[in-house]
Amino acid sequence: MAFMTPVRSDSEPPHQIKKNSAPLRLWHWISVLIISGSLITVLINSTITNTHQTSSLIKSEIQKAGVTVTNDQARSAAHALSDKVWGVHTYFGYCLAGLLVFRLMLEFFQLADQKFTRKLKSAYAQFNATKRNREIARHELAVKIIYCTFYVLLIIQVITGLALAFEGIAFFKLYRHPIKSLHGFCMYLILAFIAVHLLGVFLAERKNSKGIVSDMINGG
Repeated sequence: MAFMTPVRSDSEPPHQIKKNSAPLRLWHWISVLIISGSLITVLINSTITNTHQTSSLIKSEIQKAGVTVTNDQARSAAHALSDKVWGVHTYFGYCLAGLLVFRLMLEFFQLADQKFTRKLKSAYAQFNATKRNREIARHELAVKIIYCTFYVLLIIQVITGLALAFEGIAFFKLYRHPIKSLHGFCMYLILAFIAVHLLGVFLAERKNSKGIVSDMINGG
Protein backbone atom coordinates (compact mmCIF):
# COMPACT_ATOMS: atom_id res chain seq x y z
CA MET A 1 0.00 0.00 0.00
CA ALA A 2 1.33 3.44 -0.86
CA PHE A 3 1.74 5.68 2.15
CA MET A 4 -0.77 8.51 2.11
CA THR A 5 1.86 11.18 1.82
CA PRO A 6 -0.06 14.26 0.68
CA VAL A 7 1.75 16.48 -1.77
CA ARG A 8 1.34 20.20 -2.27
CA SER A 9 1.29 20.08 -6.05
CA ASP A 10 -0.43 17.70 -8.48
CA SER A 11 2.46 17.09 -10.87
CA GLU A 12 2.48 20.84 -11.43
CA PRO A 13 5.39 23.31 -11.27
CA PRO A 14 6.55 23.83 -7.65
CA HIS A 15 5.33 27.43 -7.54
CA GLN A 16 1.71 26.40 -8.09
CA ILE A 17 0.87 25.62 -4.47
CA LYS A 18 -2.48 24.03 -3.77
CA LYS A 19 -4.69 25.82 -1.28
CA ASN A 20 -7.41 24.45 0.97
CA SER A 21 -10.59 26.47 1.28
CA ALA A 22 -11.78 27.62 4.71
CA PRO A 23 -14.92 25.38 4.64
CA LEU A 24 -12.77 22.35 3.74
CA ARG A 25 -10.33 23.08 6.56
CA LEU A 26 -13.22 23.53 8.98
CA TRP A 27 -14.72 20.21 7.87
CA HIS A 28 -11.35 18.47 8.24
CA TRP A 29 -10.67 19.55 11.83
CA ILE A 30 -14.24 19.10 13.07
CA SER A 31 -14.20 15.63 11.51
CA VAL A 32 -11.00 14.89 13.44
CA LEU A 33 -12.76 15.79 16.69
CA ILE A 34 -15.97 13.91 15.91
CA ILE A 35 -14.27 10.73 14.68
CA SER A 36 -11.89 10.81 17.65
CA GLY A 37 -14.79 11.21 20.06
CA SER A 38 -16.68 8.38 18.39
CA LEU A 39 -13.68 6.05 18.59
CA ILE A 40 -13.08 6.98 22.23
CA THR A 41 -16.63 5.95 23.16
CA VAL A 42 -16.05 2.58 21.46
CA LEU A 43 -12.81 2.19 23.42
CA ILE A 44 -14.54 3.08 26.70
CA ASN A 45 -17.34 0.56 26.13
CA SER A 46 -14.82 -2.11 25.17
CA THR A 47 -12.80 -1.60 28.35
CA ILE A 48 -14.05 0.58 31.21
CA THR A 49 -17.80 -0.05 30.79
CA ASN A 50 -17.56 -3.57 29.37
CA THR A 51 -20.81 -5.19 30.57
CA HIS A 52 -19.24 -8.43 31.79
CA GLN A 53 -16.45 -6.76 33.76
CA THR A 54 -18.59 -3.92 35.06
CA SER A 55 -21.39 -6.21 36.26
CA SER A 56 -18.90 -8.19 38.36
CA LEU A 57 -17.54 -4.96 39.85
CA ILE A 58 -21.02 -3.62 40.61
CA LYS A 59 -22.07 -6.87 42.28
CA SER A 60 -18.90 -7.00 44.37
CA GLU A 61 -19.15 -3.40 45.56
CA ILE A 62 -22.84 -3.64 46.43
CA GLN A 63 -22.30 -6.87 48.36
CA LYS A 64 -19.55 -5.14 50.37
CA ALA A 65 -22.23 -2.71 51.53
CA GLY A 66 -24.27 -5.65 52.81
CA VAL A 67 -26.85 -5.63 50.02
CA THR A 68 -27.69 -8.78 48.14
CA VAL A 69 -27.82 -8.45 44.36
CA THR A 70 -28.32 -11.10 41.69
CA ASN A 71 -26.19 -11.54 38.59
CA ASP A 72 -29.08 -10.36 36.41
CA GLN A 73 -29.53 -7.19 38.47
CA ALA A 74 -25.81 -6.39 38.32
CA ARG A 75 -25.76 -7.10 34.59
CA SER A 76 -28.78 -4.85 34.06
CA ALA A 77 -27.08 -1.97 35.88
CA ALA A 78 -23.87 -2.50 33.89
CA HIS A 79 -25.85 -2.61 30.67
CA ALA A 80 -27.56 0.69 31.53
CA LEU A 81 -24.15 2.30 32.06
CA SER A 82 -22.94 0.94 28.73
CA ASP A 83 -26.07 2.28 27.03
CA LYS A 84 -25.25 5.78 28.30
CA VAL A 85 -21.90 5.64 26.55
CA TRP A 86 -23.47 4.27 23.38
CA GLY A 87 -25.91 7.17 23.55
CA VAL A 88 -22.99 9.59 23.35
CA HIS A 89 -21.57 7.49 20.50
CA THR A 90 -24.89 7.86 18.67
CA TYR A 91 -24.78 11.66 18.98
CA PHE A 92 -21.28 11.64 17.55
CA GLY A 93 -22.71 9.55 14.70
CA TYR A 94 -25.38 12.14 13.98
CA CYS A 95 -22.70 14.84 13.86
CA LEU A 96 -20.63 12.69 11.49
CA ALA A 97 -23.65 12.23 9.24
CA GLY A 98 -24.11 16.00 9.15
CA LEU A 99 -20.45 16.50 8.31
CA LEU A 100 -20.68 13.96 5.49
CA VAL A 101 -23.64 15.79 3.97
CA PHE A 102 -21.73 19.07 4.35
CA ARG A 103 -18.68 17.60 2.60
CA LEU A 104 -20.75 16.24 -0.30
CA MET A 105 -22.48 19.61 -0.73
CA LEU A 106 -19.16 21.43 -0.44
CA GLU A 107 -17.86 19.53 -3.45
CA PHE A 108 -20.38 21.35 -5.64
CA PHE A 109 -19.40 24.81 -4.33
CA GLN A 110 -15.62 24.47 -4.19
CA LEU A 111 -13.47 26.33 -6.69
CA ALA A 112 -12.73 24.16 -9.70
CA ASP A 113 -9.10 23.47 -8.75
CA GLN A 114 -10.11 22.58 -5.17
CA LYS A 115 -12.71 19.95 -6.05
CA PHE A 116 -11.68 16.44 -5.00
CA THR A 117 -13.24 14.89 -8.09
CA ARG A 118 -11.20 17.19 -10.32
CA LYS A 119 -8.01 16.36 -8.41
CA LEU A 120 -8.73 12.66 -8.81
CA LYS A 121 -9.29 13.04 -12.56
CA SER A 122 -6.18 15.21 -12.86
CA ALA A 123 -4.05 12.64 -11.03
CA TYR A 124 -5.35 9.87 -13.30
CA ALA A 125 -4.71 11.96 -16.42
CA GLN A 126 -1.19 12.83 -15.28
CA PHE A 127 -0.47 9.17 -14.57
CA ASN A 128 -1.54 8.20 -18.09
CA ALA A 129 0.20 11.08 -19.83
CA THR A 130 3.48 11.62 -18.04
CA LYS A 131 6.61 9.60 -18.66
CA ARG A 132 9.34 11.53 -16.86
CA ASN A 133 7.51 11.86 -13.57
CA ARG A 134 5.65 8.55 -13.62
CA GLU A 135 6.66 7.70 -10.04
CA ILE A 136 5.31 11.00 -8.69
CA ALA A 137 2.11 10.65 -10.73
CA ARG A 138 1.64 7.06 -9.53
CA HIS A 139 2.04 8.17 -5.93
CA GLU A 140 -0.45 11.02 -6.30
CA LEU A 141 -3.00 8.75 -7.98
CA ALA A 142 -2.60 6.17 -5.19
CA VAL A 143 -3.15 8.87 -2.55
CA LYS A 144 -6.31 10.11 -4.29
CA ILE A 145 -7.67 6.54 -4.58
CA ILE A 146 -7.04 5.94 -0.87
CA TYR A 147 -8.86 9.17 -0.01
CA CYS A 148 -11.72 8.13 -2.28
CA THR A 149 -11.86 4.78 -0.47
CA PHE A 150 -12.04 6.65 2.84
CA TYR A 151 -15.04 8.66 1.65
CA VAL A 152 -16.77 5.44 0.58
CA LEU A 153 -16.04 3.90 4.00
CA LEU A 154 -17.36 7.04 5.68
CA ILE A 155 -20.60 6.83 3.71
CA ILE A 156 -21.04 3.15 4.64
CA GLN A 157 -20.21 3.91 8.28
CA VAL A 158 -22.78 6.69 8.46
CA ILE A 159 -25.52 4.69 6.73
CA THR A 160 -25.00 1.59 8.90
CA GLY A 161 -24.72 3.77 12.02
CA LEU A 162 -28.03 5.47 11.27
CA ALA A 163 -29.59 2.05 10.63
CA LEU A 164 -28.46 0.92 14.08
CA ALA A 165 -29.69 4.15 15.66
CA PHE A 166 -33.14 3.60 14.13
CA GLU A 167 -33.23 -0.16 14.66
CA GLY A 168 -36.81 0.14 15.82
CA ILE A 169 -37.80 0.24 12.15
CA ALA A 170 -38.76 -3.29 11.11
CA PHE A 171 -36.39 -3.49 8.13
CA PHE A 172 -33.34 -2.36 10.12
CA LYS A 173 -34.27 -4.62 13.02
CA LEU A 174 -34.46 -7.62 10.70
CA TYR A 175 -30.90 -7.09 9.42
CA ARG A 176 -29.41 -5.69 12.63
CA HIS A 177 -26.67 -8.30 13.00
CA PRO A 178 -25.12 -8.00 9.50
CA ILE A 179 -25.46 -4.20 9.66
CA LYS A 180 -23.69 -4.13 13.03
CA SER A 181 -20.94 -6.42 11.70
CA LEU A 182 -20.40 -4.20 8.65
CA HIS A 183 -20.37 -1.10 10.86
CA GLY A 184 -17.69 -2.60 13.09
CA PHE A 185 -15.62 -3.84 10.14
CA CYS A 186 -15.62 -0.40 8.52
CA MET A 187 -14.49 1.09 11.82
CA TYR A 188 -11.31 -1.00 11.67
CA LEU A 189 -10.71 0.05 8.07
CA ILE A 190 -11.13 3.70 9.04
CA LEU A 191 -8.62 3.16 11.86
CA ALA A 192 -6.20 1.74 9.30
CA PHE A 193 -6.78 4.80 7.10
CA ILE A 194 -6.06 7.15 10.01
CA ALA A 195 -2.81 5.30 10.81
CA VAL A 196 -1.65 5.41 7.17
CA HIS A 197 -2.72 9.05 6.86
CA LEU A 198 -0.78 10.16 9.95
CA LEU A 199 2.30 8.22 8.86
CA GLY A 200 2.06 9.74 5.38
CA VAL A 201 1.80 13.27 6.76
CA PHE A 202 4.76 12.64 9.05
CA LEU A 203 6.90 11.37 6.16
CA ALA A 204 5.79 14.22 3.88
CA GLU A 205 6.75 16.85 6.47
CA ARG A 206 10.22 15.28 6.73
CA LYS A 207 10.76 15.01 2.98
CA ASN A 208 9.56 17.18 0.10
CA SER A 209 6.17 18.48 1.25
CA LYS A 210 6.96 20.53 4.32
CA GLY A 211 4.13 22.69 5.62
CA ILE A 212 1.14 20.54 4.64
CA VAL A 213 -0.16 20.57 8.22
CA SER A 214 0.14 24.34 8.27
CA ASP A 215 -1.63 24.44 4.88
CA MET A 216 -4.57 22.59 6.42
CA ILE A 217 -4.68 25.21 9.17
CA ASN A 218 -4.17 28.47 7.28
CA GLY A 219 -5.01 27.38 3.73
CA GLY A 220 -1.49 27.34 2.30
